[in-house]
Amino acid sequence: MVVLSNQEFDQISLIPSPNKPTAFPGVPVVDLAQPDAAATLVKACEEFGFFKITNHGVSLELMQRMEAEAVSFFNSPLVDKEKSGPPNPLGYGNKKIGSNGDKGWVEYLVFSVCPKPLSSMLINLLHQPSTYSFSCALKEYLSAIRKLASQVLELMAEGLGMESGEGISKFVMGEESDGIFRINHYPPYPVLQGFNCDYKLTGFGEHTDPQVISVLRSNNSPGLQIALKDGKWVSVSPDEQSFFINVGDSLQVLTNGRFRSVRHRVVANGRESRVSMIYFFGPALREKIYPLPQLVGEGDQSLYKEFTWGEFKKAAYKTRLADNRLGHFEK
Repeated sequence: MVVLSNQEFDQISLIPSPNKPTAFPGVPVVDLAQPDAAATLVKACEEFGFFKITNHGVSLELMQRMEAEAVSFFNSPLVDKEKSGPPNPLGYGNKKIGSNGDKGWVEYLVFSVCPKPLSSMLINLLHQPSTYSFSCALKEYLSAIRKLASQVLELMAEGLGMESGEGISKFVMGEESDGIFRINHYPPYPVLQGFNCDYKLTGFGEHTDPQVISVLRSNNSPGLQIALKDGKWVSVSPDEQSFFINVGDSLQVLTNGRFRSVRHRVVANGRESRVSMIYFFGPALREKIYPLPQLVGEGDQSLYKEFTWGEFKKAAYKTRLADNRLGHFEK
């Protein structure tokens, strides 16, 4: 990697761009209307930690309305966006990702979506006339994604052969679950187009998600890349009508490493804006995370120490994006 000297980019790193970017035609697709959805889902989690969801039941109209509200927000003057508050970690931010030096060509809005109570930030939005339509779309969208995530997690438990009532959804669907909703905007960067065509700008650096699962939806602009088991990076074709699911670090622990937490990143293409919306499903802060006994094979050993989500979340905030957060919790 190299670093731009132009101060406009504020020390954001560049990623080498091959002449023929490696596309990933093999993205696993889980059709929720098919009887083999559970088996397909489990296979995808084992091989990639990543898959696409179709026939998900969330209306395209709602998805596009939520995107339009986000675009309107990001197109507003900076002073208005900053009224949402600095990211600590909730609120509006740009370029700076976290407190440990990571930066990207991105601006973002982050909400807490713990069902009880609503975050103060969301409450403030609901009481501002200028953002009322944004708030209404947000509430409806979060409700729909929460329902979708519950369905996905129940299919996951079914595919793993777990008994009814002992599924993974119980870890993230409670009233005290620690969810985060993040809207990222990667704007065009015309300066780079004449700088060096062999590189692309880092939008969001490589990382894994610490939560259980993440539900992602983006517009039709490319940029998302995932790392395969051999470390090779491949580009994921955008699909504004579908959702993508990431396996997170916590789910890797719950399955004792059977599912892999997918390493991913976003590169900015420089020609058009990319908007993505991600709902991160985390447990309650005091919830204990450990390899579930029913998922540890006979004669196998647990690969991870027991920890609470609060402990893991605190440790994650102290790391850089690319760090292996689970390393401190391995046996």
